[in-house]
Amino acid sequence: MKATVRRSLVAALVVSGSVPTLALATNGLFSHGWGTRSKAMAGIASALPQDTLVSATNPAGMAFIGNRFDVAVSFFRPSPRGYKANNDFATRVVQTPGGDVTLPAGAFVTPGEYDSDLDWFLIPSFGYNYQINERSTIGFSLFGNGGMNTKYQDRPPFENFAAAPNQRVGTYPDGSVGPLFDFSSGQPVPVTEEIPGTVNGNPNGIFTATTPTGINLEQLFIEIPYTYMFEGGQQSIGIAPVFAVQRFEATGLEPFRQLSVRPDKVTNNGMDWSYGFGLHFGWYGQVNEQLAFGASYRTKVWMSDFDDYAGLFADGGSFDIPAMLNLGLAYKARPNLTLALDYQHIFYGETPALANSNDADLTGCQVVGPKPSYCLGAESGVGFGWESMDIIKLGLRYDPTERLSLLAGVSYNTDFLKTDRQGLFNILAPATTRWHLTLGAAYEATKADEFALSLAYMPKETFDGTSPSLTQSQTGSLYMEQLEIGVSWSHRF
Repeated sequence: MKATVRRSLVAALVVSGSVPTLALATNGLFSHGWGTRSKAMAGIASALPQDTLVSATNPAGMAFIGNRFDVAVSFFRPSPRGYKANNDFATRVVQTPGGDVTLPAGAFVTPGEYDSDLDWFLIPSFGYNYQINERSTIGFSLFGNGGMNTKYQDRPPFENFAAAPNQRVGTYPDGSVGPLFDFSSGQPVPVTEEIPGTVNGNPNGIFTATTPTGINLEQLFIEIPYTYMFEGGQQSIGIAPVFAVQRFEATGLEPFRQLSVRPDKVTNNGMDWSYGFGLHFGWYGQVNEQLAFGASYRTKVWMSDFDDYAGLFADGGSFDIPAMLNLGLAYKARPNLTLALDYQHIFYGETPALANSNDADLTGCQVVGPKPSYCLGAESGVGFGWESMDIIKLGLRYDPTERLSLLAGVSYNTDFLKTDRQGLFNILAPATTRWHLTLGAAYEATKADEFALSLAYMPKETFDGTSPSLTQSQTGSLYMEQLEIGVSWSHRF
């Protein structure tokens, strides 16, 4: 027993050491499932406990797992992912002494299609469960809850959102306002030219977009589930304190400093860390030998602020991790054939940094002095425009022999954006995938050891939209396709 526990702790440390490489997820910011068997069934786990990572979905399922630990790793490829900007941005005609000149009417994204770099990510996980007595268990699980990553290297998506460095901004002959040009040469008018009524639109290039452009958000969870089985051994309840660590970095967002209450806390501030706590509750019940139900609720995980990005996220860098609800049933149609259904709801709409709209007139955020509460980083600051998400999962497990299980599943989630008028900010987080198609197998090599494999394919999904408040009439699209390969080793003791 002591040797087994020692080996499992060593495995946990190895997994923990790998955690900084994890990133990105598939149902918005969240993974489509936790544990290799669950991943192979599209994330099914609410009413079908199969390994110790069931804790991440329904902690009550740990009561039926026994003494064991699981070590798993997934190789995740969210590629291609990126955006396409169409050549339909708004223009205006400016009257000059030399004739009419056509200029962009405001900020726009350079037309073209652009893929994010970084194709492969490593997602480790670890779970441990110990049977205290006939009624109770206690365990430990460590897993990547989710995240998001983009990195655009070729050119800055927001390169046309600011004047040139030290360029004069003022009033055109027709009364409109914008960056001033020497229309005979096409060159920006520098601040060295004294022109009354104009200002330096980009002092020393502080608003000039750079590369790489993108964000990196990673979430690591640790849960310690305790379960109690009721008399009769058919029902259990579970509770788990949840400890979370997030880290975040943003680069290439310099133009948005103009719209922030904290211009120095918007971008290029390195990696920032956030820590928090929540609770996870679960229930599992077997009606009979064929039918079982499960339900769980994980509260919002209250996180410390991202202080280094207090000018980017609403309410001074606040980024709590949304709550999650799971309901499920599992039906054993035949002794070796199990069908399962899960419903999941993720409360993205209750996290302001994600849910707040960016479909608003932000010109008031460019004033000198106090800025409105809807500006970046302010109490009601603009966000990504996400809404809460519903996911339906169907899974199948077929056991042709006592040692081999074949697994398959499919899931579908609702759209992540409230409207198609908030596409621009989501260049940084194109969470467009909707369908998950999964396969896998598990094989008991010995009475104590099992090896499992999962494959998941998320077909390319495209979201067409606009951002009238930022890029006027220009249209574009976001897209993403994903592939995940997972492997695990389980040991019973």
